[in-house]
Amino acid sequence: MSPILKPTEVELKFLRILWELGPATVKEVHAYLNRREDYAYTGVLRMLQVMLEKGLVTRDESQRSHVYAPAHSRSAMERGLVADLTERLFGGSAAALVLAALRSGKVSPEEKASIRELLGKEER
Repeated sequence: MSPILKPTEVELKFLRILWELGPATVKEVHAYLNRREDYAYTGVLRMLQVMLEKGLVTRDESQRSHVYAPAHSRSAMERGLVADLTERLFGGSAAALVLAALRSGKVSPEEKASIRELLGKEER
């Protein structure tokens, strides 16, 4: 089993962008970020280079502009982070994690319906 990757908040922001855009150049990531915040091009380039070194992204150097892509799917990253959180904070109890999420008040009625539906399918 591969080690759990623990991206920082900024790295997660960049990963979410790459999951949404798909493989992208530094220029494309920079343009996406600058729709809401002011990022320097060199800062975006450096962050992607750091993420490459950490194994969070891959880089295709076959074109003039290098193309970056997430090294892991969103679902794989979610599973790893949830497993780590479950172990570290809830002593390995998935039930405790789910109950804490449900009690947080941040679960919408639509999400609760989806959870009920999923649980119903699991029982069959």
